[in-house]
Amino acid sequence: MSFTFVQELPSPGAIREEYPLPKPFAEIKRHRDQEIADVLTGKSDRFLVIIGPCSADNEDAVCEYVTRLAKVNEKVKDRLVLVPRIYTNKPRTTGSGYKGITSQPDPEGKTDFRAGLIAMRKMQIHAIEVSGLTAADEMLYPDNWGYVQDILSYVAIGARSVEDQQHRLTVSGFDVASGMKNPTSGDFNVMLNSIYAAQHPHSFIYRGWEVQTTGNPLAHAVLRGAANKRGESNPNYHYEDIIRLVHLYNERNLKYPAAVIDTNHSNSDKQHKQQIRIAKEVLHNRYENPEIRTIVKGLMIESYLEEGCQKIGEGVFGKSITDPCLSWEDSEQLIYEIAEQV
Repeated sequence: MSFTFVQELPSPGAIREEYPLPKPFAEIKRHRDQEIADVLTGKSDRFLVIIGPCSADNEDAVCEYVTRLAKVNEKVKDRLVLVPRIYTNKPRTTGSGYKGITSQPDPEGKTDFRAGLIAMRKMQIHAIEVSGLTAADEMLYPDNWGYVQDILSYVAIGARSVEDQQHRLTVSGFDVASGMKNPTSGDFNVMLNSIYAAQHPHSFIYRGWEVQTTGNPLAHAVLRGAANKRGESNPNYHYEDIIRLVHLYNERNLKYPAAVIDTNHSNSDKQHKQQIRIAKEVLHNRYENPEIRTIVKGLMIESYLEEGCQKIGEGVFGKSITDPCLSWEDSEQLIYEIAEQV
């Protein structure tokens, strides 16, 4: 047979029971969920900054990062809602390479999903403990939602997943903000169809059950750039791109039109230092046009303790082992500049 059944994994309920979220943290999450929802629905004029490592590969480094972020948050919380990226699943273009702590808790070790699910959950809870901030993660595997439903305040659906039916339908059952990225082709219509699907109720099969969902009104657009037929990056954060998104939103019956701009990936052609310039351009366009100001609710930024990236095994604490990231120093300065301009 083509499948080898390695181990049966514990259910989400079993993992949550074994590694429970302390009750005080549940109240933190409820408050944070509402803060983010208020930004997306227009009840709050604060601005989202979803910032952190490309992949959260090391608990100590991640918790050092979010500890620093919490101190900055105290200075800007009247204008910004800072959401740490703690991405524990890493999509790979070719399917090979490090896929995140959930599948490989030791980047130099073997795949072990049970140990990975535990490592992921312990890291997310530890991050809340040291920072008081609940995190964002990418939902690469829809079946994993139950393992994190009580600890995440934001979920991203990636460019390779946004066209997938199971992802769309599963998001319709989430009770937190969910960013639907444009596909790698850059097609806004595909992204908006995904948002429509996520915002409406559905019946489908999930983890062996027939389920019904009520729809997620907080599903929204994330612009991350695209690739053309030659594989070259085409950014989509410019003034004209966002105005086009405004018009397409207006043609559809969607709740709470909103967009978050991903400053890396195909928008920066993975040139991590360009994220600073891109963020400033987006903020300038919000200043120039009220429609853009209304629809652009936040930025996604890849940032870690140390600038750039390294190969697995090089051992630099707080340096990305996947895509290159901004340094902490550049990130902190950028956050303060964003707070001044929103």
